[in-house]
Amino acid sequence: MFWLKKVIGFWLMPLPLCVALLVAGLVLGRTARGSKLGRRLVWAAAALLVFFSNRYVSLHLLNPLEERFPAIPEASSHGSAPAALSGCRFVAVLGSGNTDTPGFPATSRLSPSGLARIVEAVRILGTLPGARLIVSGPSEGGHPTHASVLEQAAVSLGVDPRRITRVEDAHDTEDEAGAISRLAGGMRIALVTSASHMPRASYLFRKAGADIVPCPAAFESEPEIKSAWDQLGFDCESLERSTLAAHEWIGLFWLELRRA
Repeated sequence: MFWLKKVIGFWLMPLPLCVALLVAGLVLGRTARGSKLGRRLVWAAAALLVFFSNRYVSLHLLNPLEERFPAIPEASSHGSAPAALSGCRFVAVLGSGNTDTPGFPATSRLSPSGLARIVEAVRILGTLPGARLIVSGPSEGGHPTHASVLEQAAVSLGVDPRRITRVEDAHDTEDEAGAISRLAGGMRIALVTSASHMPRASYLFRKAGADIVPCPAAFESEPEIKSAWDQLGFDCESLERSTLAAHEWIGLFWLELRRA
């Protein structure tokens, strides 16, 4: 089921979907019977690529996900934790991604979202002296686990390694929810993940029985677009935002199907 979700999810992402429609259209266009359908598929691929590359579209796909949970504010001047974090005994960072480039420090091997997550977790951990840090992520291709890279990054940012627990056998958010919930044993968790991913993650953690405080990081969208001219922009960054949003909306749709 895990790999089936990955394969289906990949081909539903904007760029792979557009490429698939384009290739299908070009192949059908070479046949007598399918030429009309082929042209329509090519035009559909082009239209979808332009649609998902638009700044207005990408921001309005992503904003509803990132606005559901507010960012955790800065600690007070005397260093005490924000009221929202009251009672948290764990700070859990969900897995993202990393490279395995030899000689690079852990902070440079993490993906942008992975780095944003661990930095936010370390910030929150600094306001919770008695809390433990849980880092999550499996190994891919025989390389060190993502959890171990997150741990190295946290230590380089000043966290005592004795405060860190690794979860290295969870392959998706649902696995992470179960494993981290068991580790917490009912105690409150400050849950750190990307803002766009938080709606899905919070649902799965609460379904697993966890008491969580959502702590979103790695915000990609903006509260509002500054001018009408900004809305007309087309770029790779917008396509990337649309891809991120599509991944999460498809994930939420899948959860709704399972609940039905």
